[in-house]
Amino acid sequence: MRDLTESAVELIRRAATDLPADVEAALRRARDREDTGSAAEGALDTVLENVAIARQNATPICQDTGVPIFKVRYRPALNPRQLRQQILAAVVEATERSYLRPNAVDPITGRNSGNNLGRGFPTFHFEVGHQGDDLDLKVDLLLKGGGSENVGAQYKLPYSRAADGGASPASFDAGRDLDGVRKVVLDAVYRAQGKGCAPGVLGIAIGGDRGSGYVHAKEQLFRSLNDVNPEPSLADLEDELLRDANALGVGPMGFGGKTTLFGVKIGAYHRLPACYFVSIAYNCWALRRATMTVHGQEVSFQ
Repeated sequence: MRDLTESAVELIRRAATDLPADVEAALRRARDREDTGSAAEGALDTVLENVAIARQNATPICQDTGVPIFKVRYRPALNPRQLRQQILAAVVEATERSYLRPNAVDPITGRNSGNNLGRGFPTFHFEVGHQGDDLDLKVDLLLKGGGSENVGAQYKLPYSRAADGGASPASFDAGRDLDGVRKVVLDAVYRAQGKGCAPGVLGIAIGGDRGSGYVHAKEQLFRSLNDVNPEPSLADLEDELLRDANALGVGPMGFGGKTTLFGVKIGAYHRLPACYFVSIAYNCWALRRATMTVHGQEVSFQ
């Protein structure tokens, strides 16, 4: 098996320093919607200037380069253990080159490993492709920052806001249906305010269990902002949530404005009869993702 370590370093560099085109375009549209001279417009101008400087200088878009989440789909003939070791070596090298900040902290000792390696760090999801797949290997990478991770949320339906207390504008009850999902997602966005570095993108998982729900919610963040959910009811809910969240007026960085979110992506997963979880992965404006594909001797990135 060929050594893909340097290619994986390039994948990390792209994710950390070069914001995807669909994300940048969405931020520009958001800036154009804001009132001239407003704090919201100024915040987005600063964000877009930062994006351009990071791309030009190959420096991280944000000082918090997050936890690397690798989704690896490989041809059966490839060795996943070797793939993992090469990607881990790439993480160490990318940290040495300052594409990644050392972020792996031992929760017991408080020590930073210094190279972004640790127990369960970074995160990997491996999937065997089919024998007839055109590609030998596909690696998707998401860099998930800590500020937005702190405002992620999980709700158990049915849910009563009055019983839970808190800062939402009004009490509400959410049942086990898509309207209940809508209510708790908007509650999570309102609670986050600007603390997740709004405007943000939501990855949402309906169903699953407490653990798998968060995993599936983050999987939604790999989707293009321009795609359309193949499930019509979820496509409608994505549009409705985007509209309703922006009507909250939280705005960029919580300064107020017309853009609190610029993307909502939802997946639905089978659940136990006794459980109905809604898991919400909040991502800040820096939705840092990149993809590497390998076909024979050809390596490409997007």
